[in-house]
Amino acid sequence: MVSIAALGDARHPLSEGLGPEDSARVQEALEYAGEAYGERSCASGESALAFSLGVAGTLSYLRSDCPTRIAGLLFELAIMEPAEGATFEHRFGKEVADLVGGVQQLIRLRDLTVGHQGVKRGKNAAQEASAQVETLRKMLLAMATDMRVVLVRLASCVTTLRYFAEQKRFDEVTHAYGREVLDLYAPLANRLGIWQLKWELEDLSFRFLEPDTYKRIAKMLEEKRMLREGFVQSSIARLQRELAAAGIKAEVSGRPKHIYSIWSKMRGKELDFTALYDVRAFRVIVEDVKSCYTVLGLVHNIWTPIPDEFDDYISRPKPNGYQSLHTVVAAEDGRPLEVQVRTHEMHNFAEYGIAAHWRYKEEGGSNFKGQKYDEKIAWLRQLLAWKTDVTDSVAKPEAEQREWVEQLKATTLDDRIFVLTPQARVIELPQGATPIDFAYHLHSEVGHRCRGAKIDGVMVPLNTPLRNGQTCEIITAKGAPGSAGPSRDWLSAGYTVGTRTRTKIRAWFHALDQQETLNQGRALVEKSLQREGKTAVNLEALAHKLGFPKLDDLFVAVGNELFSLRHVELAVRESGEPVAPVDDAAVINKSRASSVEQGAKSGVLVVGSEGLLTALAKCCKPAPPDGIVGFVTRGKGVSIHRATCKNFTEMRAKAPERVIQTAWGGALSDTVYPVDLFILASDRQGLLRDISEVFSKEKINVIGVNTQSAKGNARMVFTAEIGSTAQLNRALGEIREVQGVQQAMRQ
Repeated sequence: MVSIAALGDARHPLSEGLGPEDSARVQEALEYAGEAYGERSCASGESALAFSLGVAGTLSYLRSDCPTRIAGLLFELAIMEPAEGATFEHRFGKEVADLVGGVQQLIRLRDLTVGHQGVKRGKNAAQEASAQVETLRKMLLAMATDMRVVLVRLASCVTTLRYFAEQKRFDEVTHAYGREVLDLYAPLANRLGIWQLKWELEDLSFRFLEPDTYKRIAKMLEEKRMLREGFVQSSIARLQRELAAAGIKAEVSGRPKHIYSIWSKMRGKELDFTALYDVRAFRVIVEDVKSCYTVLGLVHNIWTPIPDEFDDYISRPKPNGYQSLHTVVAAEDGRPLEVQVRTHEMHNFAEYGIAAHWRYKEEGGSNFKGQKYDEKIAWLRQLLAWKTDVTDSVAKPEAEQREWVEQLKATTLDDRIFVLTPQARVIELPQGATPIDFAYHLHSEVGHRCRGAKIDGVMVPLNTPLRNGQTCEIITAKGAPGSAGPSRDWLSAGYTVGTRTRTKIRAWFHALDQQETLNQGRALVEKSLQREGKTAVNLEALAHKLGFPKLDDLFVAVGNELFSLRHVELAVRESGEPVAPVDDAAVINKSRASSVEQGAKSGVLVVGSEGLLTALAKCCKPAPPDGIVGFVTRGKGVSIHRATCKNFTEMRAKAPERVIQTAWGGALSDTVYPVDLFILASDRQGLLRDISEVFSKEKINVIGVNTQSAKGNARMVFTAEIGSTAQLNRALGEIREVQGVQQAMRQ
């Protein structure tokens, strides 16, 4: 068998295992590549021709078909010269051209995502980063409509890493490339069952990520390699004799440990190299469960078991379904030896099962969240168990081999798509998802406010189906959160495919309907109280008296006509509480007596000075506890502005020497200050009356009103006198509840 480490050698037969016709096609492609590449180099610095030969050599070792090997030879040329790549279909056939295009698409994905993820910080940063890498792995598979594209990409990764290793190059480029391969491509090789590539990708990546640790472990392994291998072989021979004597049919093989695997185990179990049990290890595979325990007894009879190092995963499987017997025994030299015993069925499950072997290896835990996805991966891994299936297929009749290749070509992951945000974050969505599904996946508020979308920079309708690898940008409505919402049309066919999306849209409309019902109920209750002359009654106490835990519950029940207003009227009549109506005249008189607008003291203190004339600026109308600042005017004393006033900002820029520090004084609790309030509402009869009732209820005097109506909307500016911002906020909150009011804020 050809050594995997020698596959970059240009002398490796690229047509090995192919028939005469396919061999001739590969030879033609090789000659074409040699002439086209010439003296060019790849981005890594390696000769483009040597790189392409390395990729094709690896694919030949894996016994891939003819078009895949040709694609391995030519895809780098298509990246360098897109115009040249456009001629591949005419020269080498559509199949090769599609494979080359698929590899180019994966390279594009890498350019979009690598280096754009940013440094994540915060409590869940590690989990978020891990989830994003996992989504990228899935995206790689899903974007490859032909699974052979992934094989070409894996072969290109291992070829680049070999070149870096040969050059003994250690810099930021090799470190970044090693991280990318270890995070994305080595796990893919593991899932697809391409064990040789998996191990080499891991070891080479680790070499660039942790060079000192790599050298230390490699040195320790080499120092006792011959002794270790000889001991394992002698131990296997001894066990085989015992098995034969007991009449047990079994397969016994050593378990080679790779440097990255050793380091992972040392890190995961916090072990020193000398305490790592399974550096010397072998596995026994038998026919049935009974034989597993028989073999375990033989192993413990031959060698002394080490306490606390026995795990029975057959009677107590791991949460991910993994089953096997693990034991560690002390060998003749006193050093540990690990033995695993399992049935063929358990072994196959561990290698290809639905429990996803890669999660057991990479995470040390279980996760059945993506079980359907894992079932597809399990099928792919069985299909692509290259060490056995591919080799066997070469020996099959040509018709059977073609059938196997067709199976491979048709195998796709077609139930999920992966779309990029403008920041290159990968989003996993169901097949057929639209920009609306994409928006709601980002955040519910983004979905509610979605008004348009761009796909790869082009505006598209919101019901446009998204495709793998596209970049989607959502255009949202402006304004305060909650001021915009979805369209009911989005619930119709074609706009969304995700159940989660439709649930969020329905929830928004349900909340909207509930709010309308609540507002309607509030209005009915308040009008009923007005008729009874009980507008100052404690509404919370009234709701409790009527059996409602919350006031809003009473309003909703009345709005839904589930509770009669007659009960409200009877309750306030029976209470017998003397309720004094609000005396509007008293409010106005009190306001005039303490109004800053009418000459009352503002309570402003000028820091460091006394007796200075001060006046509240009319442009921003400050009121406690607004942050304030003074500006010395010419002949009119100190003008007091809010710190955020735009006029003050301009004046300070022109004359900073006239700015003076000011603050609110105390003991002026009766003083009222004028403020401007802006209200936008749907124009209707009785709107001004309803808003005025709120001011009356809150005992706020209105000294000015300016209203304008246009296109069915009313824009109103009230100048009201308030004693505190708490009073103002209460009034604004109630005004927002008035039917038709869209905005209510202080100007």
